[in-house]
Amino acid sequence: MPPVLPPGSHLSSREHERAARIRFRRAITLMLMTLVLPGSAQLVAGNRKVGRIALRIVLLLAGFGLLLGLVGLLWHGLLFWLATRTWALALLRLGLIVGAVSWFLLLVDAWRLGQPLTLVKNHRLAMTGLNAVLTFAVAGTLLFSAHLVGASRIALLNASGHGGDGTANDGRYNVLLLGGDSGASRWGMRPDSLQVASVDAETGRTVLIGLPRNMENFHFAPGSVMDKAFPDGFDCDGCYLNGVSTWAGDHTSLFPGSKDPGIDATVQAVEGITGLKINYWAMVNLQGFRDVVNAVGGVKLHVREPIPVGLPGDSFYTHLKTGYYKLNGFEALWYARARHDSDDYSRMARQKCMINALAQQVSPTTVVRKLGAISEATSGLIKSNIPSGDFGKLVPLAMKARSQKISTLSLVPPLVKDTAHPDMAFIQSKVKHAIDKAEGKAGKPSGKTVVPSTTAAPNGETQRGGSIGTRETGYAANESTDLSSAC
Repeated sequence: MPPVLPPGSHLSSREHERAARIRFRRAITLMLMTLVLPGSAQLVAGNRKVGRIALRIVLLLAGFGLLLGLVGLLWHGLLFWLATRTWALALLRLGLIVGAVSWFLLLVDAWRLGQPLTLVKNHRLAMTGLNAVLTFAVAGTLLFSAHLVGASRIALLNASGHGGDGTANDGRYNVLLLGGDSGASRWGMRPDSLQVASVDAETGRTVLIGLPRNMENFHFAPGSVMDKAFPDGFDCDGCYLNGVSTWAGDHTSLFPGSKDPGIDATVQAVEGITGLKINYWAMVNLQGFRDVVNAVGGVKLHVREPIPVGLPGDSFYTHLKTGYYKLNGFEALWYARARHDSDDYSRMARQKCMINALAQQVSPTTVVRKLGAISEATSGLIKSNIPSGDFGKLVPLAMKARSQKISTLSLVPPLVKDTAHPDMAFIQSKVKHAIDKAEGKAGKPSGKTVVPSTTAAPNGETQRGGSIGTRETGYAANESTDLSSAC
């Protein structure tokens, strides 16, 4: 019903309708003013002190954001630096929450200033409905943004650690990637997968070096704790590369003050084998890896040969047949870890294919859209010694690496003729050649060479890859190769 007119009023029905429309437009305008410029409605029709405070804060934040954006265009590193500071993310999250609540209250106050009780019923309902949409849309957007920022901060804290070396060695960062095959209970115990990602500090050009877990009689980094314990090489009974961590775990007194003696010893082994100085290490729980693949929506891969899923005694035992597939987390995990009817060298090749596929296929947009699920999946996935402060320079480097081809070198037969008695000088010369080749300055490789085999892809195209044995034909596993051609 229209409001009761005062006695003696001579307003016509048309004039009354016109006045009602004016009041309705005023109410809508006040809400839209608050949406565009919070505090402006209070400044013109309500508590001016509140309006001035809100406007000053908004203008200050807008100016700061504009300045940050302009500086970021010229200096991308600043944005990456801020995005990887846990204190900055915590401050941003708090600001978004406070902003959501404040903006919500200002919109509700703008609805009050519109005097809804003076409006006709249809106008009052429309105004109230619009206000509800605006308040929950604005508050919901800011609160969801706060959730994403909080998830980013948690993921950063989960993935960071202490003790890494942030100084590039010969212009490269070398990261040891370890895969644990039996969940959280095996942190620091017998890594199932060992690979070194050697990344150019300027270009991001990456060489992925795979080491067999069954390597024996290798030497440790000169002068290291393990080198002093095994001056003639790791030659104890049943001592393999993936057993170094177990040995160190049983002799923790040799590593005073170390939080991860098993991983420290493994780093010393890898440095001795490859001749590379390791900057950082990261241990990946392969069981949690399944959740990450599911979180990003799966991963596309070319299955080059039938891969068993499960063991023959399992009720779900089956095979991934040859072809191109989008694997879910369960399938991707078995693709990377299957042992039945396979061997270590084949698994190494498949794991490198999986790493490359994820690096190439997971876009920044996907990460933002599914950040909450990714953060939850990575809560127990990664353990590393990368200080959170170093992510500021590593993240932009990873972005560069993602846009380039990944080269691969696998230190397995037939390249390394005998992993039980490896030729350390030969291995290190191959590592050096692979890195030099990736940097475009390699000459003729030293030592023996291996002629790659050729296999036909399902579409009839010929793909090149090194022969690794009877079951591994078609996987690149010897000379440094573009990894995408082998997967």
